[in-house]
Amino acid sequence: MRETECTCSSRAQVETIMTDYQDLLQTIKSLQHSRLSYIELLQEEVKRSQNRPSEKIRSEEDSDDSSRPATSTSAHRTEQFTAPFSVPRTLTVSPSLGGQPLSPELAVSLRNVLFGNTFHIFNYEWKKSFFKFREPFSDMAYALETERVGGACAVQMVVQAYIIKYLLFNRAVNSECTMQSMVTVGEKEQRKALAAALSDILWTAGEEQTASVCLVASERCFTPHMDYKLDNFTERLQLFTFKKKDDVRSFICEHIQCFKEEGSHGIILFLYSLIFSRTIDRIRADFDCTTSHLLHVSLGNFVCRQALLNLLLTGRASPHVFNGTSLNEERDGALAQPLHGVLTRSHVGYLLWNREQVHHAQLPQVGSMLKTPKLPVWVCNINGTYSVLFSPNRSLLSDWKMEHLFHLYFYNGQPSQLNTTVLTIDTHSHHWEAENNGIQEDPEKKFPSVEMTIRTKWEGAVIDWNGTVPFF
Repeated sequence: MRETECTCSSRAQVETIMTDYQDLLQTIKSLQHSRLSYIELLQEEVKRSQNRPSEKIRSEEDSDDSSRPATSTSAHRTEQFTAPFSVPRTLTVSPSLGGQPLSPELAVSLRNVLFGNTFHIFNYEWKKSFFKFREPFSDMAYALETERVGGACAVQMVVQAYIIKYLLFNRAVNSECTMQSMVTVGEKEQRKALAAALSDILWTAGEEQTASVCLVASERCFTPHMDYKLDNFTERLQLFTFKKKDDVRSFICEHIQCFKEEGSHGIILFLYSLIFSRTIDRIRADFDCTTSHLLHVSLGNFVCRQALLNLLLTGRASPHVFNGTSLNEERDGALAQPLHGVLTRSHVGYLLWNREQVHHAQLPQVGSMLKTPKLPVWVCNINGTYSVLFSPNRSLLSDWKMEHLFHLYFYNGQPSQLNTTVLTIDTHSHHWEAENNGIQEDPEKKFPSVEMTIRTKWEGAVIDWNGTVPFF
């Protein structure tokens, strides 16, 4: 009896195991079918992605842009979502305006001279940048609000320097240049100042013979080749070329919204205009063996090479800050090819200070062509960030007696700066040198970088911040 019970029990266990095994086989089969279906789905998705317009595929550079297509549930949300990437129709021009559509060959050359290839495109930081003024009729009415970091900031601050040049030295308001002329600026004067600054830079780049202005059309001018990455912006460019400086300024003034409105891609448009004003062939001739394109990647962003800064400041894309042409290396070794520096004095100067480069004895020595411009306005590259120093006194650079004791005004481009900083520069007494004769530590640790930058121009100067807490 017990044997029969054991046999029945064993048989029941075997049947249970077999049932579980059958269930397991069925589960495996279903999983296999599910896996195959998932692979098929992926394959279908890949096919759909290949068939999509490439401008809708988010680029590697814009992977953090959150640029997914907005739904139609909220028109306001759609405008906010696409503003940094798609130029609003109100900021585009009609193809019938008379511009020359950008050709695919020229677009490829443009990409190469900017990035060194045709696959890089401008990222979010560049696309959202434009020329934005501070509040009209305020203490900072002359000032542009710039990006905190990134390559666009360099372009903005050079334009800022030219705006200051216009407001202080080029307006027919009165014969005396004072800071008062910088703050009594309304919206109309802001637009005129920006147009004057942009046209000055473009006209200089065109060797004072011609200048080109790029605007965006509502429709694409060409369909790019497979080896060109679409950005749905460059492919819509229209080029307008002028032979008179006044015509350039008037045209920019008429279309100033294309550079100063949110969503306009204003900085990129101006940069394109600068390249076409200089022409790509001349830019390549300005380069030397050390430089092949205008932008390079740093900390995940595209930043300006010195060649682009010099193009903005002097009209030539020379890659170095020394005067003239160098046939020798720093260690007096002969070069196979000459290095190209700055050939002429520009209206706006350039000062450079970098803590890391000083520490490693690699700080380039800025030549007198940039240190001593025609007017007392300097773009300052301080530890990789950009700001402007200036003086309303036109005689500061032509009368050595004026350099004994004078004021400089400093603006760093950030919204947090509510007033222009006034610095008093004393070059006649040598308190700074006396105070540091017995100090072994690096003076950079004791003095702000702004002061060290100023001393690259006025060695040994004593700098008074006039009650402002030193920054930078």
